[in-house]
Amino acid sequence: MKTLLITGANRGLGFDFTRRMAETGWHIHACCRAPAQADGLQALAAKHDVTIHALDVADFGQIDALKTKLGDEPIDVLFNNAGIMETSQRTLSLDHTNQMFDSLDEDEWMAVMRVNTMAPLRMCEVFVDNVAASDRKQILMMSSIVGSIGSNQTPRWYHYGTSKTALNMVMRNLAADLKDRGISVVSLHPGWTQTDMGGPTAALSIDESVGGLFKVVETLTPNDSGRFIAWNGDDVPW
Repeated sequence: MKTLLITGANRGLGFDFTRRMAETGWHIHACCRAPAQADGLQALAAKHDVTIHALDVADFGQIDALKTKLGDEPIDVLFNNAGIMETSQRTLSLDHTNQMFDSLDEDEWMAVMRVNTMAPLRMCEVFVDNVAASDRKQILMMSSIVGSIGSNQTPRWYHYGTSKTALNMVMRNLAADLKDRGISVVSLHPGWTQTDMGGPTAALSIDESVGGLFKVVETLTPNDSGRFIAWNGDDVPW
């Protein structure tokens, strides 16, 4: 049986990806900060092979505790999906004044970096042996085109953008580090999507975005390791 470990599984892209994988017969370890409030995830777990875990990825002690719980269980796909624009979890906006030049909040910046960049690396460090013991041996990072240096024309979102750029570098390092163990590592760009973060005016529906990501993940090969891939399969500029 194929196994997925996913963070941020309770809403938006993470929830829909979890649902699709569960409906195709995968065993899912679905992580979120507040399982008792994750009604959709609870309903999914009642119908499919989904185990819900309480996990705040910013708390590395909780990551270690999850490893103790899962032990040596093989994990075919580790999906580091959890991420934040800022700790208040506001919808994407052009007026995120605390993420613009001359009005940056350094403490907030570090909090975003911890969740979006450091936590995914910590998840990989802790669960790398589980991934190596599986058949598929895949690690996915939920990135964003906002982290693309080549595409950036936007004088805002310093916290979020730099956290995703740094995540892409973490991914490239891991792709090189883990190549000899047969593990593939990629970054994914879901597109501007109608989630709580992206807002209702975003270009893509959740179904369009996750449907595309699902196809990308299903067709990944070891030769794709190190790529930054959009929801439609295109390469995203670094």
